[in-house]
Amino acid sequence: MGNLPLGGKVSMVTGSGRGLGREYALHLASLGSDVVVHDIDEQAPARFGEAKSLTETVQTIERMGRRALAVTADLTQADQVDTCVRRVLEHFQHIDVLVNNAGGDIGKVDPRPDPNDGVHIKAEDAEWVIAINLTATVHMCRAVAPHMMERRSGRIINVSSGAAAVPTQVGVIYAAAKAGIEHYTRCLARQLKAYDVTVNAIAPGATVGGRFLATREVAPEALAKTEGLSRLGRPKDLAKVIEFLASPLADYVSGQIIGVNGG
Repeated sequence: MGNLPLGGKVSMVTGSGRGLGREYALHLASLGSDVVVHDIDEQAPARFGEAKSLTETVQTIERMGRRALAVTADLTQADQVDTCVRRVLEHFQHIDVLVNNAGGDIGKVDPRPDPNDGVHIKAEDAEWVIAINLTATVHMCRAVAPHMMERRSGRIINVSSGAAAVPTQVGVIYAAAKAGIEHYTRCLARQLKAYDVTVNAIAPGATVGGRFLATREVAPEALAKTEGLSRLGRPKDLAKVIEFLASPLADYVSGQIIGVNGG
């Protein structure tokens, strides 16, 4: 792998058949890592037109000269998570980097909860938003962390949101779930410190992606601006911070929440 910073490593990115997760997976592959790509099912990437299937993402990574494995699981279900992680370990023998990207402000049926406040949100939507964000992150960490603890090596990178830090009247349950991820990150970092496993999180601001564009009205002039700090984020902005946290540069960084939002 030459001098690539993640040569010989295996990275698993949840929700990586599409969107931001797909960008993270491809970026980690560009750094030399073999990659496990995941989504809830094989066809999930096609729903927002970002890829034809989960397998297509695997093929893209393989064309980069890396090994790749596609896995499917509903991460809100602990038994499916355990089965999924066992399959990964049987295939690759180790997981060095876990990126808990799966989640979003997604309704149980609709693209976004409606209503989406803290009182009138439907019960099924509130439960689903918590499950796909906080519960899924906890299940993945519960499944992967013991393996990292045994090897006394590993990087866990959770994905929060800028919404976790500010009061809001829209997307309230999503914001609360992401705030839960942030404190879980800090607590897990404390627990895994003795095993030399780092646990950090990124908190993206508004970032352009397929789902973002499909569920929000964005002014053309906002999309046109691609330079400087006064612009919408792009997937590469987040991927570069994940690169830092996964690389040897972050050996002494743990328990941190890094905002990626242009300030």
